[in-house]
Amino acid sequence: MDTFFISHGSPTRSPSTTRCRRATSSSHGCPPPPRAILVVSGHWETAAPAVNVVHGTNDTIYDFYGFPDQMYKLTYPAPGAPDVAKRAKQLLEDAGFGPVAEDRRRGLDHGAWVPLMLMYPEANVPVCQLSVQTDRDATYHYDLGKALAPLREDGGVLIVGSGSATHNLRRILRSFAPTSHEPAPRWAAEFDAWLKESLLGGRHDDVKRYQEKAPYAEVAHPRPDHFYPLHVALGAAGEGCEAELVHHGWSNATLSYASYRFATKN
Repeated sequence: MDTFFISHGSPTRSPSTTRCRRATSSSHGCPPPPRAILVVSGHWETAAPAVNVVHGTNDTIYDFYGFPDQMYKLTYPAPGAPDVAKRAKQLLEDAGFGPVAEDRRRGLDHGAWVPLMLMYPEANVPVCQLSVQTDRDATYHYDLGKALAPLREDGGVLIVGSGSATHNLRRILRSFAPTSHEPAPRWAAEFDAWLKESLLGGRHDDVKRYQEKAPYAEVAHPRPDHFYPLHVALGAAGEGCEAELVHHGWSNATLSYASYRFATKN
């Protein structure tokens, strides 16, 4: 099973039938419903890896503010995937990433439910989440993804990294309106183009060393929380995987919606 990195963008994408739906529709490579889904979201940061072990239905977390009232009425009541969470915990601990914490109270943050609401709107696929560690580097997260590969190889689990190809909220707030058609500024456009060329060209080592290899890396990602999910998805797809750009677009002229599918080579 292939893996995905989805630039989930603003929570207001969830009622939309464009952008994210186009990025993840079956015609663009989204697989039929898997046995379960593991989401690595840029909105869950912990000092050490953690998984949410939910028996029953996942709560919908509204981890944002200042949006229209309708946003706080949306729900994504997907069942939990405690067996997948515990398997992920074991795989990571066996690979030396432990101890891995079990969070039995946390539901799905908007980094998970915004894209999943459009990928699988029926909310009938079990879902669990894995946190990111922003005090570690990209190689750490790539290797973390490699440790999780058995989930997709023999467990029928779809691994989704959810973040953003560019993510500088300070620059967004000072830039253009969401509906602006202004061209992306140089820092965003050049980083986004570098990422596409690196992924499609199979330069995984460069992507792991993006802070020294990419133009404007510190501006495009002043914090790595929304970029590390890409490294997990890339690592989980395996060495030599092929990247496909499944969607591209911009919001606020600075927020890239570039989303990728990583196809595993047999």
